[in-house]
Amino acid sequence: GGGVIGRYCDQPEMFPGVSYFHTVRVAQPSGKYYTTEYLRQIMDIWDLRGSGLTNMHGSTGGIVLLGTTTPQLEEIFHDLTHNLNTDLGGSGSNLRTPADCLGQSRCEFACYDTQDVCHTLTNDYQDELHRPAFPYKFKFKFDGCPNGCVASIARSDFSVIGTWKDDIQIDQDRAKAYVGGEFKPGGGSHADGKWGAFDVVKEVVDRCPTGCMSYDGAKLTIDNSNCTRCMHCINTMPAALKIGKETGTSILVGAKAPILDGAQMSSLLVPFVVVEKPYDELKEIIENIWDWWMEEGKNRERVGETIKRLSFQKLLEVTNTKAIPQHVKATRANPYIFFKEDEVPGGFAHDEKADRQKHMR
Repeated sequence: GGGVIGRYCDQPEMFPGVSYFHTVRVAQPSGKYYTTEYLRQIMDIWDLRGSGLTNMHGSTGGIVLLGTTTPQLEEIFHDLTHNLNTDLGGSGSNLRTPADCLGQSRCEFACYDTQDVCHTLTNDYQDELHRPAFPYKFKFKFDGCPNGCVASIARSDFSVIGTWKDDIQIDQDRAKAYVGGEFKPGGGSHADGKWGAFDVVKEVVDRCPTGCMSYDGAKLTIDNSNCTRCMHCINTMPAALKIGKETGTSILVGAKAPILDGAQMSSLLVPFVVVEKPYDELKEIIENIWDWWMEEGKNRERVGETIKRLSFQKLLEVTNTKAIPQHVKATRANPYIFFKEDEVPGGFAHDEKADRQKHMR
């Protein structure tokens, strides 16, 4: 099952001390918040039943305990579950340990409660963590805002990224205070360098990737219809600029590191959805993807590779998602979304002369 990665020495007779050196993955707390008591208990278990070597944390997010023998595995599992109320993490072709950022517990940019979503889905999908049944691994990651502190867009099969639907909030008086040097840009992160006076045009307006900002010497203006939520202006001037009030998430799918077909980033599936308990919106999409992927995916094929092989349009169909312009990466370059006959008024058959007459001016 999931949670233990078997490690065996090729020459156990020469190296009996490491003839077995299994790795155990343990589910980390949401946001990676620990008490010192909990950490001591983890270390006590591992000093007694393992090598004492740890990795805090693995790429998936879990606590990684390096090196133990086969007879100790059940003992470790018993100690974790009964004494620490902690379960094993994911390993193998199953759901890997979900990971999230600190979210609303510490961050003013967080657009939803990442910790609660991560904790809830970890509990709800324990079977998928323990019993490998997928073509290959599947990862959830939850970023509270587009800053992407857990890099979900680059390394998770299902990434939930916080965003907002309305306008960026601007405090013009504080924006002037940044220009006047009263506030240090970036929260003072470059305070020790000889950077000179803060230039809002060079350091913020001109760095906007869509050119949707302007400053006339007295007022900072943002064309929010062209904002792509890159977060640069908010990160640079956090006292003057705040995320919008109508917050929610974007759902993206299919990121992975090089496995079969090279690295790829997540593709946008749902541009905006408000996630609230019991998170049925997320679960419906997740389970539809799993049902399709387990049926159609090849062995050791990540869901992003299945999508690439069978088309993004097929993903839209299985998740009951309507095609929208945001699904097109580059117009006329990747025409992978096609109309079906029943979606076209009157079907594909048409009277060319009648159509021409209808469209004549």
